[in-house]
Amino acid sequence: MGDVTAAAPPSPDKSSNLFMQIAVHPDGTITRPFVPDAPPSATGPVLSRDVPLDASLATSLRLYLPRPASPPPPPSSKLPVILYFHGGGFVLFSTGSVFYHASCEAMAAAVPAIVVSLDYRLAPEHRLPAAYDDAASAVLWLRDAAAGDPWIAAHGDLSRCFVMGSSSGGNMAFNAGVRTCRGLDLSPAAVRGLVLHQPYLGGVARTPSEEKSGDDAVLPLEANDKLWSLALPAGADRDHEFSNPAKAMSAAAAAAALTGLPRCLVTGSDGDPLIDRQRELVAWLMEHGVEVVAKTDFAGSHAAELFVKETADELFAAVRAFVSGDGDVVHS
Repeated sequence: MGDVTAAAPPSPDKSSNLFMQIAVHPDGTITRPFVPDAPPSATGPVLSRDVPLDASLATSLRLYLPRPASPPPPPSSKLPVILYFHGGGFVLFSTGSVFYHASCEAMAAAVPAIVVSLDYRLAPEHRLPAAYDDAASAVLWLRDAAAGDPWIAAHGDLSRCFVMGSSSGGNMAFNAGVRTCRGLDLSPAAVRGLVLHQPYLGGVARTPSEEKSGDDAVLPLEANDKLWSLALPAGADRDHEFSNPAKAMSAAAAAAALTGLPRCLVTGSDGDPLIDRQRELVAWLMEHGVEVVAKTDFAGSHAAELFVKETADELFAAVRAFVSGDGDVVHS
């Protein structure tokens, strides 16, 4: 199994920041920095393999299975299923990006759970809502195809599914929950909760944590603005519903979108430029009656779980408690 800290880049600094290395050309196309990919693994304590989602869109899923006991476990000890969306500002990375691959391996072992990581379409070639469409398709895969997957059939409990994302993936997990988890019959699957880890949100007016992020090592303000300009629909600003739903949605629209949303775990770190947005999200969800477990006081930077083992362990412990039904409910 890949070690999070071994597979991740060194603790970042602005000069080596991958987002700052995105080259935007005059015709609107981009050149992405090189990020090594890890193949799925048929050996080790966590197995992984790729399955297609929509061949016409080149989307796929990478499944992670903690090496099972033999014979297969009884139904009472089957594993929850976590559908996971990686980060990257909607512009970078894939399921195979070495640090996300290692993180999914580590999470599958730590929770433990079957983790299903989505390889979705990236902007600007596919601006939002393309990634949202792919996320919704992945949730529907839980309903339509997961029961036929041999790993999930033998070792997974589809009655305990969770939709999780990190950074832009956290934004996607929220959107997927709004689209697919509010009254839609997903049986034999059931989505029991959303895990929004450092969800990527924005706005035209700067928050205090954004204002002081000019030299942030992971998400400097210039990179933050660049990512939104590449990901949002052409001509949209950061107060668009995709980036600033609390401002863009009317009270009636928010009530319609959030009523019936599953319970949510929202996690954030005090050194993250997005922390003010994440705390605002918690308040907005609570205002509309969503059951929230808020863990927005972690130490460290944006995406620190990818290169700091202690931060990864703290995140996985929070996910484990949420999946098991424990945790401090802020509002219900």
